[in-house]
Amino acid sequence: MDRPSVDPELMIRMLLVGYCYGIRSERRLCEEVGLNLAYRWFCRLDLTDAVPDHSTFSKNRHGRFRDCDLLRQVFEAVLTRCITEGLVGGRQFGADASLIKADASRYSKIRAEDWSAGDTVTRATQEYLDTLDDTAFGASTSVQPKTLSPTDPAARFTGANGDRPFFAYSTNYLVDLKHAIIVDVEATAPIRQAEVACVREMIVRTEETFGLHPDTLVADTAYGAGDMLGWLVDEQEIEPHIPVFDKTERGDGAFPATAFAFDHAANEYTCPGGKKLKKYWREMRKPRSGVCKDGTTRYYASKHDCSVCPLKPQCTPGAAVRKIARHPHEDARERARQLAKTDAYVASSYARKKVEMLFAHLKRIIRLDRLRLRGPNGAKDEFHLAATVQNLRKLAKLIPMTPKIA
Repeated sequence: MDRPSVDPELMIRMLLVGYCYGIRSERRLCEEVGLNLAYRWFCRLDLTDAVPDHSTFSKNRHGRFRDCDLLRQVFEAVLTRCITEGLVGGRQFGADASLIKADASRYSKIRAEDWSAGDTVTRATQEYLDTLDDTAFGASTSVQPKTLSPTDPAARFTGANGDRPFFAYSTNYLVDLKHAIIVDVEATAPIRQAEVACVREMIVRTEETFGLHPDTLVADTAYGAGDMLGWLVDEQEIEPHIPVFDKTERGDGAFPATAFAFDHAANEYTCPGGKKLKKYWREMRKPRSGVCKDGTTRYYASKHDCSVCPLKPQCTPGAAVRKIARHPHEDARERARQLAKTDAYVASSYARKKVEMLFAHLKRIIRLDRLRLRGPNGAKDEFHLAATVQNLRKLAKLIPMTPKIA
């Protein structure tokens, strides 16, 4: 005999209760809703109404919920309410990512070359195969993983937290820093390239969906690469309150590249000793761009100038002449360095802690330090539900409902 149909709203309300109070097991959630009057009231169940069976959640999650991206729609509906209530300023956004352990044992890993899908493909394995060309997962980097998990191949084995390595996903937040409202959330592999690309996607999607375009983006050094800063400054006109990801600092104590002044009009550098660094010191018969394979443009000092310079031991102790590799987005990098000297940047550094507090709340209060569902879609479902609950809690705290007077 078939079971009676269950209202999707009832299941969503029950899931929100579970994530709000850290009830991760759907079997236990059904028991709690059946016994707790407050939960029944929120789920709009009378004392005589039956609670859905726990297996109903799994069937709907893998079916109609994902077919129509329902959990994403619920997240956006709650965010719309937050915007309506004036909790979203839309001027200053913060971005960050946090590692969440996958439902995969670190002891059951196998070498990537020994892994095969097998005759019976599980749902998690199929999702892994489907995301091999996805920039958020398989195509995020050309470096192939050395080990895979047989239960969840899409999860990456990482030791980025400094402790014992484990299989994990990254949850990525884009947060409005006025009241720490999450304006977008996405799941990616725990790889820096995937997380940075995800922030770009979230900024564009937030503008297209809600018309929100920040004046400032606050993030840590992981988002301070030249390509990201160039995209923010040149294409999006967003001020990056982000430390520059810079490898020009010399380990031998010599002058860094930032000690050399660049003249845009002359297209040349001036060293601390007042000498010039140019792309070419002679006329080229055929015009050359000077751009190297890595995208940088190199500027060289004159051997004659360097050989007699009293600053040579501090400038280029291990080479005959000093050379500078200029990044194609060096203007944006320099803009970020200038912003780092302002009082607004210092204030943004403190405001960025709101994003970190959301992750602390996610793991300690909501107890999402380890995923219960497997595969990229399972990670997306859990991250969307958790972010929705965090926004609901903030909404209830800041905009309390006025009690009705009979």
